[in-house]
Amino acid sequence: MDKQYLTIKQKLCHCVVSIVLGVAFCMTPPLWAADTSINRNFQQITITGTVTAKSDGIPLPGVSVYVKDTQLATTTDMDGHFSLDVPQGSLLVISYMGFKTQEIVINSDDPLTIALEDDLQTLDDVVVVGYGKQKAGDVTSAVVSVKSESFNQGQSRDAGQLIQGKVAGLMVTNSSGDPTATTAIKLRGNNTLSGAYTDPLVLINGVPGSLNTLAPQDIESIDVLKDGSAAAIYGVRGTNGVILITTKKATGSKINRVQYSGFVSTSEIARQLDFLNADQFRALYTDADQGSSTNWLDQISRTPITHVHNLSFQGGNTQTNYIANLNYNIQEGVFLKSDNKTFRGRLEINHRMFNDKLLFKFGLMGRDDSYTSTKAGGSFNQFAYFQSLRYNPTAPVRNEDGSWYQNLNKLDYVNPLSLLEEADGDVKTTEMRYTSTINYKPIEDLTLNGNFSLTREPRNSGYSETLNHISNIRDGYSGYSYIGGYLNTTKQMELTATYDRTLNKSSFTVLGGYGYIANESEWYNMNNYGFQDDYFGTWNNIGVGSALQEGFAGMGSGKLRTNLISFFGRVNYAYADKYLLMASVRHEGASQLWGTNNAWGTFPAVSLGWKITNEAFMEHQHVFDDLKLRVGYGVTGSQPSASFLGTALLTYGDYVYVDGQWIRTIIPASNPNPDLKWEEKRETNIGLDFVTLGGKVSGSIDFYNRDVKGLLYSYNVPTPPYLYPTIMANGGNMVNKGLEVLINATPVTTDNFSWTTTLTYSTNSNKLKSLNGSAFQTEYDYFDTGAVSYEGQWTTSHRVQVGQSIGNFYGFKVVDVDDDGKWVYLDKEGNRVAYDDFTHAPEDRHYLGNGLPKWFAGFNNTFTYKNFDLTVNMRGAFNFQVINESRMNFEGTQNGYRDNRLISVNDKIFGKTTLSTEVQAEFNSYYVEDGDYWKINNIVLGYNFKDLKDSVISSLRLYVSVNNALIITGYKGMDPEVNTSGLSPGIDYRQKFPTVRTFTLGVQANF
Repeated sequence: MDKQYLTIKQKLCHCVVSIVLGVAFCMTPPLWAADTSINRNFQQITITGTVTAKSDGIPLPGVSVYVKDTQLATTTDMDGHFSLDVPQGSLLVISYMGFKTQEIVINSDDPLTIALEDDLQTLDDVVVVGYGKQKAGDVTSAVVSVKSESFNQGQSRDAGQLIQGKVAGLMVTNSSGDPTATTAIKLRGNNTLSGAYTDPLVLINGVPGSLNTLAPQDIESIDVLKDGSAAAIYGVRGTNGVILITTKKATGSKINRVQYSGFVSTSEIARQLDFLNADQFRALYTDADQGSSTNWLDQISRTPITHVHNLSFQGGNTQTNYIANLNYNIQEGVFLKSDNKTFRGRLEINHRMFNDKLLFKFGLMGRDDSYTSTKAGGSFNQFAYFQSLRYNPTAPVRNEDGSWYQNLNKLDYVNPLSLLEEADGDVKTTEMRYTSTINYKPIEDLTLNGNFSLTREPRNSGYSETLNHISNIRDGYSGYSYIGGYLNTTKQMELTATYDRTLNKSSFTVLGGYGYIANESEWYNMNNYGFQDDYFGTWNNIGVGSALQEGFAGMGSGKLRTNLISFFGRVNYAYADKYLLMASVRHEGASQLWGTNNAWGTFPAVSLGWKITNEAFMEHQHVFDDLKLRVGYGVTGSQPSASFLGTALLTYGDYVYVDGQWIRTIIPASNPNPDLKWEEKRETNIGLDFVTLGGKVSGSIDFYNRDVKGLLYSYNVPTPPYLYPTIMANGGNMVNKGLEVLINATPVTTDNFSWTTTLTYSTNSNKLKSLNGSAFQTEYDYFDTGAVSYEGQWTTSHRVQVGQSIGNFYGFKVVDVDDDGKWVYLDKEGNRVAYDDFTHAPEDRHYLGNGLPKWFAGFNNTFTYKNFDLTVNMRGAFNFQVINESRMNFEGTQNGYRDNRLISVNDKIFGKTTLSTEVQAEFNSYYVEDGDYWKINNIVLGYNFKDLKDSVISSLRLYVSVNNALIITGYKGMDPEVNTSGLSPGIDYRQKFPTVRTFTLGVQANF
């Protein structure tokens, strides 16, 4: 009966897997076809034994013990013991996750004592690549792997900060201290003007996610696929590189364990702008004295406290194991009402069957964010910070009757504290990810895999302003409320088959797969005002506002669906452990290109590797322990960000009066372009990996060239014959080139002391080679973009021009001031022109600098002495400029508003005189500064308690850290590390949430 049940169970599992993975996979030999009678001429014997960890002798429970190619199997008990009836002369396999597998020929029934070796060295040599893993020595593309022990420590807001400064060519930017902000990442420069993908693809265990989806404490490794040959297997999604995040697993000699880590931290503004205090302001503007002394920045600031707790549970055995992780983060920002509470949880269950031939994996990952909102649809109202800078420091906070002091005669001039205290709201985001994996090995060399995921991310926000808010006092809204939300749903299925084989000196791996991703987004919003009081008139009762009945309330909603279908394959080949080949191709179609003649694109890649040190002529050299040359070429793509641009679209226009009724017109929304196609990024990478001095020094050098063809661009077209004034088409060409260097070294190693260091260096140069295509031409070889603000006005800040780099600033160039303190300009011909004679014509603007750094460097060091460890991480960016919008707004002496001013308002311009009070605020070259900086980014001092074998706690570590410890720069603003994304990088906005310095006390414990 038991054998019959086992057979039915095996058949059922095989059928389920076959249906899921496709008809093609059903041709594999069935599991139950294995011969369970192996050589019946041998005598059956009973063997017993104990399995331990070789490193510490601890018995290992749940170890898989089985006769190879049979169903004869068992597992060890809690004491590591096992017993099994086996044929004499059979081959016994002992397998345990995290340890090297052993095979023993059974010739007698003598008790066995088996000590398994940790597989740590193998794990260190393995990197995650697209749809699998490879030994680092066999990788032929530009791939960098950072393990958890090398992560930046202390307070990390997301996965990006863990590897900041550790991957050459990967720019990780923290340009805001807002606790709701995430790090920005950019890999090898800007590559598009209008494409759908601008940032690297982030995958968490193969499923698309973001840097803040997962708790940093739950990450085991982060692998970065930098070049086209590595990323092309992901097609259009990998066009800007790929970040592969691998979560922690239940492995090692102590699967059943509990881990806790937590910290408490506080923050301060890293560098404050130096404004006039009340007495200095009175001396400069005697007519604006309001009789008080108020530090408005102090009024809206606080000493924040953040605490984070992470608890991880691991258990099971090699057959069935699990890991559960809980993370709770309560983070306060340096400003009032800048809070973020985040709960993250993850559960992963693995179950292996039939001698590890079949693996079922189920994962559940959740994130719940709740943060304070002081502006509609957002988080902290940064306009309040801007007001705290400009507000008169002699003005009182409140009037004598307790009401807020307000000056209603000045445009956009608001008591900053009232903006925060008289507004309230919250934003709640819940993200749930359901993942499942079926992994089946019908024969030794073939693996069939199915990955399935469903992600749902609903977000709801509410916001209200009281009757004491400036919107009522000044604008008469009688309270204002807003609600909004969205639901984003992503479904993914990926089916792959992998065949590995070694024949003599040749080894190869063949991968084939199919992928489908569907995304659906829907959103809504509503606003209302005209409430009678602050008790019932909130976003939770938004319908009672009178503006709704009067027809002045706002309302909107929308929905969008996209999908991406892919077929892909890859071949890896190695001969004699010297010559390596990787070739891949991905063929995929995107819904954004539906209706065109080019909905499908094909993206190939090939890379070659040569292990030079394995050649005979290198046998007697003693310089390199390992030397490998890599050459790769890959094509990736990008589809338009908008959908249905291949067809003509219609939308609603204005109302017209027809037959006694007001009817809304329908008008063209876009021109059709059936020839629209993918952007194509063609990237060549040449790299060299090396190990020398007996392993004390290792590293890599990479040179890349990215050539983007068929840039997506919105061209102006005549109407008629076209029905709409613009059309999206392919045309331009952009090139990025760069050099990347990574060096790992262990300069000193003794019994009690060690020093390990990592240096990174990278460069990037960008050039737009063309804007025109075969069908459409631009009127000019440039277009202006970006915006900077000053005194209630704004102007464009950047120019994208053929033959130039992305990120160029364009504005008026000043070279001097006259004796009266008025600017002296250069006109378009380069002639000096006095302020009163300068027309400020657009054609008189000049190139003023570029907001993208040309090169980056990182210097990371770890020192250990006995039980102490010290980590110091440093990084910098060089050869770029920053627009200082704060100086542009607060250094001018023309001050009819009597706003507060920077102390530098008294500085002499060009060493001559202060700026004239007749000079109006504007964007010119005087406010463009060199942004070069070097940061001591992270300092961590820790102590590890040892000899805790008899304690409930198996290991304990205490540490203190400081993030953003010191910045060395000549820049006069708060922080030159500003946003570098998009086409207008390098602006230090006047109301940007300032960056912070964070001090942390933490603990890590294993039980």
